[in-house]
Amino acid sequence: MERRLLTGFGVKPIGIGQWKRENYYVYGVVEPTTGCRFFYEFSHLDTTCFQAFLDLFSQTYAQDFHILQLDNGSFHKAIDLIVPDNIILLFQPSHCPELNPIERLWQYIKSFLGWQLFDNLDELRDKVRH
Repeated sequence: MERRLLTGFGVKPIGIGQWKRENYYVYGVVEPTTGCRFFYEFSHLDTTCFQAFLDLFSQTYAQDFHILQLDNGSFHKAIDLIVPDNIILLFQPSHCPELNPIERLWQYIKSFLGWQLFDNLDELRDKVRH
């Protein structure tokens, strides 16, 4: 239940607890017709981590040519991003996540985990990996 606290103007109420938040990000690609997939965990959602993901993916499947469908996230389009030679980035129209098959997977994972509580980040990681 949400409650208001009475304090003086400009005085922040002092609480006895503080939520501790930890997070991590899963980067992934899935080939919808075969189910082949590649996932990797990173600490941030940014250009540096996306570059590392592209490099790892490119090296893992170096013999193949890939077209990755992406949303228009700023880290996907950063000027300093170096796209490996065996990858083409295909950007979907803005505000159309339903066009990208991986979005259905993210939606499923979030709905599955939505009301679960974990004691630590490792428990969450284990559940997501499962």
